[in-house]
Amino acid sequence: MGAETSAAAEVQAVLDGDGGLGRIMLNRPRALNSLTHGMITAIRTTLDAWAADDRVRAVVLTGAGERGLCAGADLRAMHADVTAGGAGTRAFFRDEYRLNALIGRYPKPFVAVMDGITMGGGIGLSAHAALRIVTERSVIAMPETRIGLVPDVGGSLLLARAPGELGTHLGLTSASMGPGDALLCGFADHFVPSARLPELFDALAHSTDPAATVAAHAEPAPPTEAAAAATGLAGLAGLAAQRDWIDACYAADTVEEIVERLLDSGVPEAKEYADQILGNSPTAVKVTLAALRRARTLPSLEAALDQEYRISCAALDGPDLAEGIRAQVIDKDRDPQWSPRTLAGVTAADVARFLAPREDDELGLA
Repeated sequence: MGAETSAAAEVQAVLDGDGGLGRIMLNRPRALNSLTHGMITAIRTTLDAWAADDRVRAVVLTGAGERGLCAGADLRAMHADVTAGGAGTRAFFRDEYRLNALIGRYPKPFVAVMDGITMGGGIGLSAHAALRIVTERSVIAMPETRIGLVPDVGGSLLLARAPGELGTHLGLTSASMGPGDALLCGFADHFVPSARLPELFDALAHSTDPAATVAAHAEPAPPTEAAAAATGLAGLAGLAAQRDWIDACYAADTVEEIVERLLDSGVPEAKEYADQILGNSPTAVKVTLAALRRARTLPSLEAALDQEYRISCAALDGPDLAEGIRAQVIDKDRDPQWSPRTLAGVTAADVARFLAPREDDELGLA
């Protein structure tokens, strides 16, 4: 068995010369495999090479350690760059979103294993893959509104296409999904117990039909209570059972009306989610609602990424992204001072500015 390893220690790329399985492992376990610009470049270089390599029949993406595939971007590095002007973060977003698009149209079977925490940028690397696997340890989320950003990396399209208003709920609140909810909402295809992953990888290394191989190792997702116990997150509430009040509340046209409906619903969980929305960046939640409504009409992942790039670049020009990262990651006081501080302070013109084409900030994928 031969092996080829990339030069970037934070991304380990190995090709099984016998079975034709290319394995990419994100290798920053102490940082929950959070993404740097160099990692994005290394993954792209590897995927481009393997797309043209006849020896490679399929690709598997995993994360080092047992805590998660990827918690998203390296927010400490992002905060340092954003407070210095944000040029590096713009370049990071540009290359990250282009990588997301490549994964969505990759010419060979791409298997993403979302074992453990998979959020933000980790969703972009995995949830557009051809074969997406969750385990009992999976915690899936697009938590951007918590840090003053809007769901990106193609996440706006996934949320917009989730059943009913489940995606609106997840996007505005930054709530997490367990494995069953990830399957329900279209973020994953198969549940495979974590104990069976080594067996699956061995089978894939000798398989000529990766889709059938993954399906053969898949099982029904565990009940929500079991997933909550496995992850330690009691808030993985089981979205299917909450569809009625979620659809009714989040169908409103404005964030203010959504919050009002949640508070008036009489559902205890709904009040908790209203509080979560009100604690997130007012600008981010209003732009998120507009972006998700627009994403429902977009024809492709590329079109969604184009829209997200405009929004993310606009966020770099405002105060909330730096402040949100400060409060959640740098100082960890969990007390962001948003600007504006309230939903009422965010105007329709403010929201429109995020969605408008930007002469110097266009991705041009679609």
